[in-house]
Amino acid sequence: MTKANYSLRLQPSLKAAAERLAQADGTSLNHFINIAVAEKLAALETEQFFKKRAQQGERGAFLAFLEGAGSAQPEEGDRLPPHD
Repeated sequence: MTKANYSLRLQPSLKAAAERLAQADGTSLNHFINIAVAEKLAALETEQFFKKRAQQGERGAFLAFLEGAGSAQPEEGDRLPPHD
C-alpha cells in the first residue's frame, strides 16, 4: 500500500487534544488522525447511502408495511419509560 504525505495545519488546541487521546489509546498521532479521517469518511458515505435509498422509497409501500406490523404490545424490557 502506498502512502501519501500531506502537510496538515491544526489549531494548537486540536493538536494537543489529538496527541493526548492518541497517547491514551496507545497509538501515534499519525495513526490517530488516519483513523479519525477514516471514521469521518465512513459516516459521510453512510449518510449519502441512506439518503439515496430514501429517495427510492415509496411512501404508500412504507405505510402498508406499518399497517401489517400488528398490534402486540412490546415485551417488558422493550418498553419506553413514561413521559413526564
